[in-house]
Amino acid sequence: MPIFLPRPSPIPHPPSQPITSLSRLIHRISFLFLSAPMDRRSTTTAKRILKRKLEQEFAAEDGRNRKVMVSESDNAVPQQDKRSEIESQVRVLNSTFSSSESDRAASRTAAQFLSQLAKNADFVETIVDCGAVPALVMQLQPPPDVSGDGAFDPVQLEVEKACSFALALIAIQPQYQQVIVDAGALPLLVALLKRHKSHINSGIVPLVIRKATDAITNLAHENSNIKTLVRIEGGIPPLVELLDSVEPKVQRAAAGALRTLAFRNDGNKDEIVELNGLDTLVLMLESEDTKVHFEAVGAIGNLVHSSPHIKQKVLHAGALQPVINLLSSTCSESQREAALLIGQFATADSDCKVHIVQRGAISPLIDMLEASDVQLKEMSAFALGRLAQETHNQVGIVYHGGIEPLLKLLEAKNGSLQHNAAFTIFGLANNEDNIVDLIKVGAVQKLQDGDFMSEVCLLCTSYLKSMIISFHVLLP
Repeated sequence: MPIFLPRPSPIPHPPSQPITSLSRLIHRISFLFLSAPMDRRSTTTAKRILKRKLEQEFAAEDGRNRKVMVSESDNAVPQQDKRSEIESQVRVLNSTFSSSESDRAASRTAAQFLSQLAKNADFVETIVDCGAVPALVMQLQPPPDVSGDGAFDPVQLEVEKACSFALALIAIQPQYQQVIVDAGALPLLVALLKRHKSHINSGIVPLVIRKATDAITNLAHENSNIKTLVRIEGGIPPLVELLDSVEPKVQRAAAGALRTLAFRNDGNKDEIVELNGLDTLVLMLESEDTKVHFEAVGAIGNLVHSSPHIKQKVLHAGALQPVINLLSSTCSESQREAALLIGQFATADSDCKVHIVQRGAISPLIDMLEASDVQLKEMSAFALGRLAQETHNQVGIVYHGGIEPLLKLLEAKNGSLQHNAAFTIFGLANNEDNIVDLIKVGAVQKLQDGDFMSEVCLLCTSYLKSMIISFHVLLP
């Protein structure tokens, strides 16, 4: 057990630890943490979520479509046999682009068949090889002999919905994103987004808009060129307008698209802000629909990412308290995005760090350190690490019981978790009011005995020992 000696006052730095050496150590730790910004989401995770969302929503929308759904037994059919079916349906799409009732019905059946088959990733390559993409893109618009309200015929809308859904599923595989764009899909999908202005009293119109929005989202995912093309084609204004939709699912889809378009694309960010998209996204943070506020907080996070001027606008729009409230959401994904956004807000200035804590962020962030979700732990440790760079916050995190769960994270076989936890502990140790608490829970021993994957952990060990020496504490 460590031996605690009375603290003398004042406390000079001991000769064995020159201030310049300690300063260099502090600088090195800060550099390692701040030069490794949190990535917002792994590509694999994002693709899985996109595909799951599309499948679940489409399956729940209309039981009438189930007659053309692909059964599990169909998935076991050899590729060659399935290829002939796909070719047959593509021929139907190519030969039925007219206003006749029978042609529209045939197009609907073919489009629905391909959209359901595209849910199985193993068939997507065959679908593309059989020429389905240009056929699906062609059917995103009414036939040339249709005019006026005929464009809103329920069967025509069903065709557009199924074609949008099929293209959205195909676009999940990045090698086909440009293929779809080259076939002319973007202007047609953007035109479908504008259907909300039609005032046609049809329950199918919002479904068409959602599927077109999802297709744009998947086409632009991790593709900077297509993100810019969406802006050039005029896709951002209707998406911002759709944030005000009375349909929560349309709101959610629009926010998800803007979230994707904003990520690492300054031109898109600026246009979203100029069109007053921020104000609506901030209001959506307070939605009782967890899926709506999840997409909203994610969109705001991508707007703020590496854009200090937008960060200030978001704070001025009143986003801080709603984001802090989301730390206690029942949706773990919203909690994760909110924690990451809190960490980004905390870089604004020292006053903002204090305001975040004053508004109640510390307790839920500390609770999240003990969650079962690894990413939730990682994001909360990231946020606490940023907040712990302010003197009063350092004491507040310790007061609310943050030390022990942070030390537990050092035992995780996860470099990012260790990295973020160690940096937070470094911030806490930078306040002499916390040194006794750190020693009481065995922080030094855990740092000395730990098997660390992060250089920050090793440097924190040296730093904490230096602080204890300066505190005149003897170690065994």
